[in-house]
Amino acid sequence: MTHALLVTADDSLLDELVRLCAAAGTTPDVAGDVGAALRGWSSAVLVLLGSDLAVEVARAAPPRRDGVHVVTWGSAPDELFRTALAVGAEGVALLPGSAQWLAAVLGDVGDVGRARGLTIGLMAGSGGAGATTFACALAQLAARSGPTVVVDADPLGPGVDRVLGLEERPGAHWGELAGTTGRLSARSLREGLPRYADLAVLTWATGEPRLLDLLTVREVLSAARRGHDTVVVDLPRAGDAVTEELADRCDQVLLVVVASVTGIASAGRLVARFGDPSRLRLVVRGGGAEPDAVAGAVGVPLLTAMGDQRGLAEAIDLGLGPVRSRRGPLGRAARAVLGLVPAVA
Repeated sequence: MTHALLVTADDSLLDELVRLCAAAGTTPDVAGDVGAALRGWSSAVLVLLGSDLAVEVARAAPPRRDGVHVVTWGSAPDELFRTALAVGAEGVALLPGSAQWLAAVLGDVGDVGRARGLTIGLMAGSGGAGATTFACALAQLAARSGPTVVVDADPLGPGVDRVLGLEERPGAHWGELAGTTGRLSARSLREGLPRYADLAVLTWATGEPRLLDLLTVREVLSAARRGHDTVVVDLPRAGDAVTEELADRCDQVLLVVVASVTGIASAGRLVARFGDPSRLRLVVRGGGAEPDAVAGAVGVPLLTAMGDQRGLAEAIDLGLGPVRSRRGPLGRAARAVLGLVPAVA
């Protein structure tokens, strides 16, 4: 079943829940008694249990499952919270105050039960290392297998939309999401970002302040991971709280290092800033030194290496994105990362 299950015999409560489902673009199944509730209990992707039937359902002892919420009007007595606990609910939603939150939950019905998206952070070991370009290359290849988003968190970067040729695509930017409160729907985020096919970007609009706050970052990244198979985060080199928060939420952080004396020295200082460098892996660019030697000098395990790619600037200027061929240096390195990161994350 791919529907939410509404369990209530209260007509006014049912009308409100059906209205919220319609606003979220989902069609629910309805159970007006305990027997019908038990028949659809395990197969529904989400269960909204009205307070009028909560005690009877709890007595029937349905199997424990995720995604159960008790819903009621106005305030809730202590007994209702105990009933919610007995039935294994995640919480109690009070209408009308929780209507917006419920609409967001219902908006994610199609994503309930899907695996959380693999989240890969990219950070430059030194200026000009090409982390943004490689982040976009990873996203281009990942999008061939499923919904992918590049989250631009580097205020000094070129803009992932420009690198991917998506700067003219309509959609939401960081400024419109700033100050987001409550639960952000994964589906709303996925469908609201600038995109081409299964590849989306979240960056700043031209001229808007390039600032991020922790609350917005947390909610946006959570929704991105619920709604996409792969999330690629272009991280800044700054050691501020937002960068640390983003890095902590990545399954793996890749450090892109130029194989030069200055590139290695800069990357070494950056690694020293990480409290847990075990989650770092190295991507070496260029041929100035052997990749294994670079990894040994930086003190981070090597994941892959790539040479410089001819025609890269031209491809980006033409709006084609960095990967023109899976057999080019960027394409081969991106394929290697997508194959290896799930095993080491």
